[in-house]
Amino acid sequence: MALLKLENLHVALEDGTEIVKGVDLEVDTNEVHAIMGPNGSGKSTLAYALMGHPAYEITEGRLYFDGEDVTEMGADERAQRGLFLAFQYPHAIPGVTVTSFLRSAINAVRKARNNGVDDPIAIPEFRKELLGEMDRLKVSRELASRYLNDGFSGGEKKRVEILQMAMLKPRIAVLDETDSGLDIDALRVVASGVNELVGPEMGALVITHYQRILNYVTPDHVHVFVNGRIVASGGPELAEKLESEGYDPFIPAKVVTEA
Repeated sequence: MALLKLENLHVALEDGTEIVKGVDLEVDTNEVHAIMGPNGSGKSTLAYALMGHPAYEITEGRLYFDGEDVTEMGADERAQRGLFLAFQYPHAIPGVTVTSFLRSAINAVRKARNNGVDDPIAIPEFRKELLGEMDRLKVSRELASRYLNDGFSGGEKKRVEILQMAMLKPRIAVLDETDSGLDIDALRVVASGVNELVGPEMGALVITHYQRILNYVTPDHVHVFVNGRIVASGGPELAEKLESEGYDPFIPAKVVTEA
């Protein structure tokens, strides 16, 4: 079984409106899967449901992580197991610095993986790793002492999301339209972070509307997402087809698999 497995996943909003209508998908380490679809197709709903957002209810199907059924688990439990979500619109958290947030998150994961016993990262080790990753990802060091995303530019928010990913070292990273609103330099930094981190220890699910980020992150698999369903799957050439032809050929569409 792949590390992340979605089995006939259906997701509804709190008012009962079904948005995701039966998705089967497997994502493993050392793989990049891209989900591409028009606005309003349910891509972000899928991302939030994977992470366990309480406003998005899995009404049918199962979600497995490393062979374990995590369908009923909360977001914190999924994160502790190695699932990570980079938001399209990261929220500001006034009063909590980037440094404090990251150290608390790392310590929570370490405690969970140490059978509930505190195992805090040593401050010198944390500081060395944090500053090294900030330099590598071209995140200004002054952001470390600022409140998380409070007054950050769009590019700064997205770079800090990738910084979180680098520090937390998830096993599967879900990126929900992380390329949205980025200039070309920030896009390259984000893409470089994804390319460096995907490998034997991590896989990625990149959710996007445009092919732009896929010019820098080459996906192993591309899935077309329309009206809450995967309607076509293929390789990188499918993203190029979408760029040239748009989504119209897939609306409405029957399930197609391209070689």
